[in-house]
Amino acid sequence: MTLPSSLSGSLRPVVPPLEVRLLRNGICESRHRVHAVVCDRRGRVLMRAGDQQQLSFIRSALKPFQATAFVASGAAERNGCGERGLAIACASHIGTAVHAREAFRVLWGAELETSQLQCPQPLGATSPLQHNCSGKHAAFLATCRQMHWPLESYLQGDHPLQREVVKRVGELLGLPGAELVMARDDCGAPTLQLRLAQMALLFAHLGAGDHADLERLGRAMLAHPELVAGEGCFDTELMRLGHGQVISKGGAEGIQCVSRVGEGLGVAVKVEDGSSRAKHAVALHVLEQLGWLTPSSLEDLGQRFLVPGEHLRLAVEGDLRFD
Repeated sequence: MTLPSSLSGSLRPVVPPLEVRLLRNGICESRHRVHAVVCDRRGRVLMRAGDQQQLSFIRSALKPFQATAFVASGAAERNGCGERGLAIACASHIGTAVHAREAFRVLWGAELETSQLQCPQPLGATSPLQHNCSGKHAAFLATCRQMHWPLESYLQGDHPLQREVVKRVGELLGLPGAELVMARDDCGAPTLQLRLAQMALLFAHLGAGDHADLERLGRAMLAHPELVAGEGCFDTELMRLGHGQVISKGGAEGIQCVSRVGEGLGVAVKVEDGSSRAKHAVALHVLEQLGWLTPSSLEDLGQRFLVPGEHLRLAVEGDLRFD
């Protein structure tokens, strides 16, 4: 697959980024600059605001693609964890007992111990299972057990598991995995530096249904959105109110990615200052422009995520333009 000029860096018309304003009693108090792009599964940028070439680490929005090794290796099938186990493998959860239990079940099915997890134990927690990335780490370990790969070094960039993940991401992007820039995420696992349009392309693939492993993971996320994040969290509530059609996965530092099932379109958002409130506001703004949510769902989500306080409201200025 060869990336089209819209992803490969050719000159494009300047499109202003979106701006999110925090209004206090209608008066602007803070502003956030936000870049957003819509891409199809062939890599064509269809709509954008700001810089489609904006570089950022994809952070936890990478998790569904990291989990493909768990599925493709046969580890998920052998584990018998079902859709709940696949959902927790893609999760950035809030560490409830339910979340910790699902991550433990992935370990248990692979005859692994909690002590083998290398994600940090959160402050005040009693187990690393409560870390928001424990499901991903449990799936990593289960994959290594299935493939007879070393367990102790599973987070190292040159480990067979991480090389497999990078290869798979590269294939989806149409480039050699060796060209991708890797860095450590806060949980210790590798994450990747990508252009915003590349993130959107990955999520276009996630919802397209053309890749069996990704389709299975996306279906699991939609079936159990409460495991992917948690009650009241943006990804969970958006997937619940998206009527089984909208897959959502955010990442730290202002990353938000969304896909629509069966359409082969992906959305990626990056807030320059890393604000989570701004990425949620822009995601809803873009979804409204695309017509991916019903008016009642948009109203419900707006009440939850655009009104951060009694006297506060988030407002988005600007629109995505056709490329």
